[in-house]
Amino acid sequence: MTGLEAAAAPVASLGNAACARYGALGLALAFVALPLYISLPAHYAQSFGMPLAQLGALLLGARLFDAALDPWIGRLCDRWLNQYPARVLPLMRAAAVLLACGFVALFFPPWQTPQALLLWCAAALLLTYLGYSVLSVMHQTWGARFGGSAVQQSRVAAWREGFALLGVITASLLPAWIGWAGTALSLAFALGLGLLLLGRAPRAPAQPTTPAQTSLGASVWLRSDFRRLMAVFLCNGIATAIPASLLLFFVRDRLQTPQWEGAYLAVYFCAAALSLPLWLRMVKRWGHTRSWCMAMLLAVAAFAWAARLGAGDSLAFTAVCLASGLAMGADLAIPSALLARLVHGAGLGGHAEGAFFGWWNAANKLNLALAAGLSLPLLQALGYAPGQRTDAALQGLTLAYCLLPCLLKLMAAGLLYQFWIRTSPNKELP
Repeated sequence: MTGLEAAAAPVASLGNAACARYGALGLALAFVALPLYISLPAHYAQSFGMPLAQLGALLLGARLFDAALDPWIGRLCDRWLNQYPARVLPLMRAAAVLLACGFVALFFPPWQTPQALLLWCAAALLLTYLGYSVLSVMHQTWGARFGGSAVQQSRVAAWREGFALLGVITASLLPAWIGWAGTALSLAFALGLGLLLLGRAPRAPAQPTTPAQTSLGASVWLRSDFRRLMAVFLCNGIATAIPASLLLFFVRDRLQTPQWEGAYLAVYFCAAALSLPLWLRMVKRWGHTRSWCMAMLLAVAAFAWAARLGAGDSLAFTAVCLASGLAMGADLAIPSALLARLVHGAGLGGHAEGAFFGWWNAANKLNLALAAGLSLPLLQALGYAPGQRTDAALQGLTLAYCLLPCLLKLMAAGLLYQFWIRTSPNKELP
């Protein structure tokens, strides 16, 4: 029996109020994630004229450096949760200050000459990513330590990701309504409120960690079930991150409906949020892997349809956003719950969640780094630049935005089927 198939240590059931207090910080973390990963590339390319290849290289380097820190941050989180629990919230508050300051620096650069802007952006990105990483890894580790059944772990993740989607929806609308200065102030308020509520949320008691458990936690890659889950997560994550990085280009040049950008994002993220209860029911009935596989196939169908769209197809693209948003709900609720089950099934619950989620966050950032670092230079190589609408340029944009994610999603679904569904046709992951 693998770690994913073993039962997690039983814990008391968490009520909705407790899950809400825990999950509220997800709003602030997602609030900053959307500007960083979706708005920032278009903002620097169009407002400051930074070339796509240069911008892609910068984002790739900064995100790879950030991802390399996450495993170390994960082990730090385990140590502090077990040995210094009173210092956890002060550490998170300090990380929140770094995050807020870095965000302001990114969107309000004091210099706009090419070389100075590049250096300023790199420094601000590293500062922002450091604060974001400490907060997000600690938050995920905190939730994973609740343990419990598959449904409870999915419910904890769903509350966290539900707040995250609310934060994304808010962040997609606020810049157009109140500008980047008002958005930065709103972020600071959301961070403060999220940490206040987290301080009143349940916390699994600190547990003494044996040398054997420390060794296992430090050797997460020795576990075959973790490697298999990570392979699926990487393929699926890159497939999701590429459209996120290219969305604004596709809307502005392929669809030529920039006035509907906020509406498209709102439909996408609202659909993801509203689908969370549906995916929880699907997990209860069909299990994690089959539910996740169905979501991947739904996303493939949505992006294959998007490849057929052209200028003015706003209603059809809204349907694409709806379908892909529904699929995104499964990506939010299921994978991290599977990882939490793996940790508890391995007998490392309360000891090594941070080590696993550190690598998990590193992989997630690798997805985003590859999406930006590969797709943006690829677009430039195919002859596309913002504002170009020649047939060749639009074909390259469609290939990168629609068809490449479909291939990667199908690869992820194939791996999921090969690793678990085909080999265990009558038994589902817990």
